[in-house]
Amino acid sequence: MDDLRSIRTLATVIVSTVGAVWVIRRTLKNRSRLPLPPGPKGLPLIGNLLDMPLDSSWEKYHAWCKQYDTDILYLNVAGKSMVILDTVEAANELLEKRSLIYSGRPRMPMVVELMGWDFNLGMMDYGNVWRKHRRLAQQTLHPSSSRPFRPHIVKATRNLLNLFLERPQDLERNLRHMVAETVIAVTYGLQVKKEDDLYFKIAEEGSGAMGRVASASTKYLVNAFPILKYVPEWVPGADFQRIAREGKVLAKNMVETPYSAANAAFEAGEAEPSFVSASLQKMKEGNEGDVYQEEIIKNSAGAVYAAGSRTTVSIVLSCLLALVKNPAILKKAQKELDTVLDSGSLPTFDDEPDLPYVTAVVNEAFRWRDVAPLAVPHKLSAEDEYKGYRIPAGSIVIANGWAMLHDEKIYPDPFTFNPERFFKDGKLDLETQRDPAHACWGFGRRICPGRFMGYSSVWLAVASIISTFDIEKPRDENGNEVEPQEEYNTAGLTIMAKPFAYELKPRSQEKAEVIRQSLSFST
Repeated sequence: MDDLRSIRTLATVIVSTVGAVWVIRRTLKNRSRLPLPPGPKGLPLIGNLLDMPLDSSWEKYHAWCKQYDTDILYLNVAGKSMVILDTVEAANELLEKRSLIYSGRPRMPMVVELMGWDFNLGMMDYGNVWRKHRRLAQQTLHPSSSRPFRPHIVKATRNLLNLFLERPQDLERNLRHMVAETVIAVTYGLQVKKEDDLYFKIAEEGSGAMGRVASASTKYLVNAFPILKYVPEWVPGADFQRIAREGKVLAKNMVETPYSAANAAFEAGEAEPSFVSASLQKMKEGNEGDVYQEEIIKNSAGAVYAAGSRTTVSIVLSCLLALVKNPAILKKAQKELDTVLDSGSLPTFDDEPDLPYVTAVVNEAFRWRDVAPLAVPHKLSAEDEYKGYRIPAGSIVIANGWAMLHDEKIYPDPFTFNPERFFKDGKLDLETQRDPAHACWGFGRRICPGRFMGYSSVWLAVASIISTFDIEKPRDENGNEVEPQEEYNTAGLTIMAKPFAYELKPRSQEKAEVIRQSLSFST
């Protein structure tokens, strides 16, 4: 009797397995007959290679989507499938709901394999190694876990205000100093006091080298033909090997040097609260041993600066440009701050709930000039279907965040800087009015783990500058206002406002004195 049951069970398993295989094969066969998503017709062999935009590609992708009346665009770039998602609905359906197969990263030979950026969480392919790094970053940078790091942000912001008193015309330089000071303190608990500081310099050099190479990725044939990475440096035309070798040294310095100093401070019992000290403490206590390992902590710490430095500077710059061009918005934000803050005080994180208009200004800056219009591309690990279209396995999948944040159906008059759009019935409403966070921090399992701290840094910087300074259009020799230009560097993964005309000065001598006094309380 038992043998009969076993035979029946085995037969059931075999029939079920055969049936499942048949269904899967039939599904794949039917799917393979589906058309590819619409897109411009390419040439033999090279496909759409010659059609690819070299600058502001998000605008061209969006124009193609409108031309072909689709929210999912297909491009064949020299045999490589590329899919552009142009709407929130498409991004949510694929990158969020189907994140298991849409969370990979395309291969990046020049930056990752040759320049040594394989430590970077954002560039790692999806898998067990990525999951461990991601879990550490997620747990340490969560709002509740990262609250002890906030004093670092406050101190760097106060120092920024003082820099504006000393050199009001060095807008980007001052912001870069603030961000470096913030990120190095938050990540390692180390202090950056001057721009010739060791940690400031190696962070700028390492991140800068990667940024230059990434922004010119199409220039390097090794990205299209990875086998070229084995070509010796002395071979004519292999100058990319020298660039990669020099960049790898800078990347190693950026990861190793501040970590060694932070680890030494931790061992001596002198560490400031930071990403590294918090992680090392948990490793010492034996918490979650698969995550809290020294190599993972060191790699994750090195990735934090790379992720946060350029984005914060870009957002604050864009916000200040918008305020120069829209003085009425600046005055309204200043009035709100003056009403909420006591005389002689500067904004703190505790004031945020009482400053809805300032919060709306910050959110509009995130929407108006999205720092990473296309973010970092995803890679599809298995063939998929969407709206009757076939998406081939291995496709590079790009979410056009710029198109989503400038969708006139969601944001009327999307190219106008208008914080009022986030108010409903006189109250701040980031739910029904669509919080820009839905598209500016990435999607699915690859969403930025440092987004909460990144937003907080931007909010405090913007609120503090508005509270203490007037930033206005300059005037020519005849007293006429000079309209600042809205020009951006747009060739890389991130955008940055080019220098624009402005005048910045303390709102009063009292405000200037408040800034000076604040330094003694933030040291």
